[in-house]
Amino acid sequence: MSFIESLLRIVLGVIIAIPLLLYPFLYLAQDKLIFIQRKMDNNLLNWIREAYPNAEVKIKTPDNVILQGWYVKNSSEKRSPLLIYFGGNAEEVSGHIMELDDFKGWSLLLVNYRGYGLSEGKPSEKNLFNDALLLYDTFSNRADIDPTRVVAFGRSLGTGIAVYLAAKRSLKGVILVSPYDSIRSLAQETYPYVPVSTLLKHHFDVMVYAPKIKIPMLALIAQDDELISPSHSFALIKAWGGPTEQKILENVDHNNITMGQNYWGSIKFFLEQLD
Repeated sequence: MSFIESLLRIVLGVIIAIPLLLYPFLYLAQDKLIFIQRKMDNNLLNWIREAYPNAEVKIKTPDNVILQGWYVKNSSEKRSPLLIYFGGNAEEVSGHIMELDDFKGWSLLLVNYRGYGLSEGKPSEKNLFNDALLLYDTFSNRADIDPTRVVAFGRSLGTGIAVYLAAKRSLKGVILVSPYDSIRSLAQETYPYVPVSTLLKHHFDVMVYAPKIKIPMLALIAQDDELISPSHSFALIKAWGGPTEQKILENVDHNNITMGQNYWGSIKFFLEQLD
């Protein structure tokens, strides 16, 4: 066997071995890549419990998992509008309680995903979707909530959950920060030579729901987003079945989009138009 033939066999062996090693790794590691579970900071926990002694909520799911979070009535109305927040894949959501002034007049529900914060259980697409329905059904039926004025507010991973909730329940509107068309399409863009559809367990393919949703949607997009490129946001906006408003925020990226000019102003204006 010539040197060239030996070299070709080695190269061929490497080409075959790479996917055989890479694909199982990606399949086994995907839960940790998609769901980066953040725990509750004890100092923040103690501060919230002291500042808002009646805000803590615990919801038991049908499969006996306890979800923990915070509900703050932020309105003088007897039956107030409600904002349900769904965070990013590496976000412990409790800190948003400090942003109540930005949501004045809207009661705020912050509940951590399974495995995040003080919530029990294991996150998955199915679990997070089902839990979103449970949160809506539980809190929209409260005597101090107006069920005709419930808005879902999602960021990054949470935008897919907000879209799913809008497709399954009656909402007044949806706020999406760094939205995407599907996790599958994001992953395929990152790993172009990997059979993502075959390996991926959590597709979050919200494009199948978007055309059927007729309520208003606000999309906030970071111009320099390196994790969810604006093209994925635009695809979802184009497919949306109701009125849409989009804001491209300059000089910010995926992680600091909340620092973008008129970020909070856009949200406030959108909520005022709904109310």
